[in-house]
Amino acid sequence: MNRRKFRPTAVLGTVVLAAVLWFITFYLTWSNFWIKISFSAALLAAVSLVLQPGNKIDLKFNARAVILGLGSAMLLYGIFWAGKKLSAPLLPFSGRQISSIYHKGTGTPLWQIALLLFFVTGPAEELYWRGYLQKNLMERFGRWQGWLMATAVYAGVHIWSFNFMLISAAAVAGAFWGTLYWRLNNLAPVILSHSIWSAVIFALLPIQ
Repeated sequence: MNRRKFRPTAVLGTVVLAAVLWFITFYLTWSNFWIKISFSAALLAAVSLVLQPGNKIDLKFNARAVILGLGSAMLLYGIFWAGKKLSAPLLPFSGRQISSIYHKGTGTPLWQIALLLFFVTGPAEELYWRGYLQKNLMERFGRWQGWLMATAVYAGVHIWSFNFMLISAAAVAGAFWGTLYWRLNNLAPVILSHSIWSAVIFALLPIQ
């Protein structure tokens, strides 16, 4: 990873912005949820690109990235499928909370949800959460600590949903994609993994 000066005010500012955007997206009920999450992710991605002009993004699309992206998306889907099966008898409220996640943005055609997740939300979230926030934190505090902090923030902003299952899912997914980026030092397979996984789990083959 390319070394550059750590700017704590800028990094913290983006975290505050993320918290505000996720509050608007998950807590406030006005407007369409899928539009709000796409806009929020896109805005964070744009801000992160402005804050690191000229800095090379760890983005290398090749056959290996495609294979790893697809394979990791399938693996994460399997993890969530198993998690759903295990949580049902252990957490009586889990089914209700999972269903409420799928009911957000009710009325939006599934094909629109899939396109937004694949082309906007997935790539934009990775550009910010892993490509900017985790990268900065790992360079400043070390790879393990940076990964942990970025994962905690990613899960933390989902608190506005007041949904334990969603917060837990964000923690698992954030840790998974964060580890992928940490180990591969390439954002391309992480973007593909996030985009494929989210389109499949929310629109094509929901787990509920």
